[in-house]
Amino acid sequence: MPPLADAPALISLLRHTTDGRRGKSGSHGHGTGFFKMFKLLPMLSSGCKMVALLGRHNRPLLTDRATTITLFGHRKGRLLLAIQEDTRSPPIFLIELPMQTTFFHKEMSSGLVKLVLESETRTHKRKLVEEFVWAVYCNGRKSGYSIRRKEQSDSERYVLQLLRGVSMGAGVLPCASEKDAALDGELTYMRARFERVVGSKDSEAFYMINPNDGGGTAGGTGANSVEAPELSIFLVRVK
Repeated sequence: MPPLADAPALISLLRHTTDGRRGKSGSHGHGTGFFKMFKLLPMLSSGCKMVALLGRHNRPLLTDRATTITLFGHRKGRLLLAIQEDTRSPPIFLIELPMQTTFFHKEMSSGLVKLVLESETRTHKRKLVEEFVWAVYCNGRKSGYSIRRKEQSDSERYVLQLLRGVSMGAGVLPCASEKDAALDGELTYMRARFERVVGSKDSEAFYMINPNDGGGTAGGTGANSVEAPELSIFLVRVK
């Protein structure tokens, strides 16, 4: 397998963020913007009632065509990643990442996280999001391998159903049972809207839309500039 940095498909997608998308100097080291919410996770348990109420909606609060990505998991368990085109429908991509939820929270405190999922499949008979085996990298460090879920488990369906009316947010959800809470700790989640960029049939990227700027993702300087995406996710198929 070629080194991750040598993958042309990934490099072209990375340029999408680096060319004209850099945030203000020093913003990466202070956990700016949306990620500040994660510092409040232990105090957001009271927000579960709000999430439960929002979950009763029959349609998302925002109706644009942005892709919705949810990262969720118990504090003592592994993190799951779900990509949805419509929060009322099953995810088009669902995978349990080879990393603990608490580890990911620590990474997010840096203010900038890049997840790269790399498939080594040699055939192109499937769509990129339909590949099964993925090597996972977080901020340039390999975390391990994961297999995409073909179907949702009951616990995964429970979370996505609870959040079906939520467009963006972060906090603590009520566990499905007291046993789950006792064994695995609090159930945390982060949901945001993402700009989906298709580089080719072998590469896709998802850039988090800053909720403070009305949907922009570009960086720069000046009164009208916005910060760079704080979370980027790349799917790459190695030829």
